[in-house]
Amino acid sequence: MQQENRIITFIKLKSFLDSKEGKETIENWKYLISNENRWFTGDNVDLMLTTISNEYLEEKKLRDFLSKYTYTNEPKKIGLVSAGNIPAVGFFDMMVSLLAGHHVLIKLSNSDSVLTKKLIEKLIEINPDFKNYIFIVDRLNDADAFVATGSDNSARYFEYYFSKKPNIIRKNRSSVAVLTGNETRTQLANLADDIFMYFGLGCRNVSKVFVPKGYDFTIFFESIVYWNTITLNHKYNNNYDYNKALLLVNGTTHLDNGFLLVTQSLNLVSPISVLFFEEYDNFEHLESSLYENKDKIQCLVGEGLAFKTLNFGQSQNPTLEDFPDGIDIMKFLNEI
Repeated sequence: MQQENRIITFIKLKSFLDSKEGKETIENWKYLISNENRWFTGDNVDLMLTTISNEYLEEKKLRDFLSKYTYTNEPKKIGLVSAGNIPAVGFFDMMVSLLAGHHVLIKLSNSDSVLTKKLIEKLIEINPDFKNYIFIVDRLNDADAFVATGSDNSARYFEYYFSKKPNIIRKNRSSVAVLTGNETRTQLANLADDIFMYFGLGCRNVSKVFVPKGYDFTIFFESIVYWNTITLNHKYNNNYDYNKALLLVNGTTHLDNGFLLVTQSLNLVSPISVLFFEEYDNFEHLESSLYENKDKIQCLVGEGLAFKTLNFGQSQNPTLEDFPDGIDIMKFLNEI
């Protein structure tokens, strides 16, 4: 199958997702999706599909992205292991593998099978030839190369079993924000999106903020109050109640606005419903520390730093070139 046919297939998928028919179909999918995973609410499904449509499948963006690579390799079988933490999180890996000319063998997460299967079914409906290129499997023995995403623990398993073939193995990452104390209420409100979208389950969610010594969180709490309905999700609320109880029992100093717990910690990854913070008194020392931990940080949100940052509210809007773990998967796919 020629690459142009593949490109057109994905562009037609965008047309479907954006159409009235598509939106009605997606509404029918949502019950099945949330029944499989209660974290995958209708809003979160819409959020992911909007990202897929606007960032991954928009024709000019897609063609500009693909034009930066040379495609000379023979088709291979790419084994994909998806994480399952947010809806259709493995779509990007599947899409670029197909656009690079390969076959994909996909091992789906039990937490995220419905939406991915529905998108695959729609791709095959648009282009029946894709049924010879996309396979959902339980085992990846036949793969020529691997792209696997998971926790640090699962990464050790992947490294052992996939070590003899070309691979990309992604580990735990989290995102952080740097505050100077001069942020506007609008910027802080946007930061709340970085924290709470997908209930904080994604590697692009901000789980820790660095603040000036003596920072007053009052304006921060006032600016994010519009997210207070997040506790209507019982899974999030259960996490909030549990983590609040732990902080109280352990006598840990913390702030609590009724839906978010803020506590000081040197760790980068916080539990759901908890935001860690760390104080700094020297911006240069902070930049050095962040650089030392760059392999653990997916997104850095803020302004005024010496290296690449995202604006407040933009961490959940990845572009085609915002590669997970900073690894150019398309380059990898074209060199195996």
